[in-house]
Amino acid sequence: MAAAATASFTKEVLPPTLDSTSEPPELFDGTTRLYISYICPYAQRTWIARNYKARRVVNDKFYSICTLGEQGLQEKIKLVPIDLDNRPAWYKEKVYPANKVPSLEHNNEVKGESLDLIKYINKYFEGPELLPDDPAKQQFAEELLSYSDSFNKVMYTAMISKGDVGDDFGAALDKLEDALLKFDDGPFFLGHFSLVDIAYAPFIERLQTFLKEVKNYDITEGRPKLILWIEELGKIDAYTHTKQDPQVLLARNKKRLGVLISPVTCSSMFI
Repeated sequence: MAAAATASFTKEVLPPTLDSTSEPPELFDGTTRLYISYICPYAQRTWIARNYKARRVVNDKFYSICTLGEQGLQEKIKLVPIDLDNRPAWYKEKVYPANKVPSLEHNNEVKGESLDLIKYINKYFEGPELLPDDPAKQQFAEELLSYSDSFNKVMYTAMISKGDVGDDFGAALDKLEDALLKFDDGPFFLGHFSLVDIAYAPFIERLQTFLKEVKNYDITEGRPKLILWIEELGKIDAYTHTKQDPQVLLARNKKRLGVLISPVTCSSMFI
């Protein structure tokens, strides 16, 4: 399989965001629901995984199951977008007491935490595999997934710093650049597109725009593998269909990073 196969993907019509005035869906009726926010990077991880698993490879080309006339994860896992600034009370009371996104309602249970959920979606739903069989790649995947929280903390520090981004941030980006050098069978962290790319993509997307605008810092300078990785991500429709207007995200982050942020709006401060 090519690292970034030619894609033909049916873009779904996204459901409206639910707020405090919205009625809940018919909860625990056997429907699998992915509760997200369109602007939350942690939720975006699960949205990407769900989209990617809704594809099938035919003659080395990716097609959405919808394009092939079959029911895919876009139908089997329903998106339920939540307004983080005006959350419906029933979400905390009846769905997910942690009151964060993402969460997944499946088999009459609700699970949370984005890294756990992308692994769960990959394991329990049909579609292209997002982890390789190679034990060395599996081990490296776990290392990078475990590191992602540490990377995000360094990223946050760089974004709110009063001066330069700092040496720790440059070292964190260099760590990703080195990781992209490890396997030479494709432009992604494990060669082929995987859960690792899904874990990092939403944050790099926001980071690149924010630091360029606010600190005139180019995260790709001197990092050719990172440049290529970002370019190849742009060819993955399961990811690009989850992207929001970068200027909207930029304005929101500039506003929110200047104030005390409630920890229950999203699984992350970066939205």
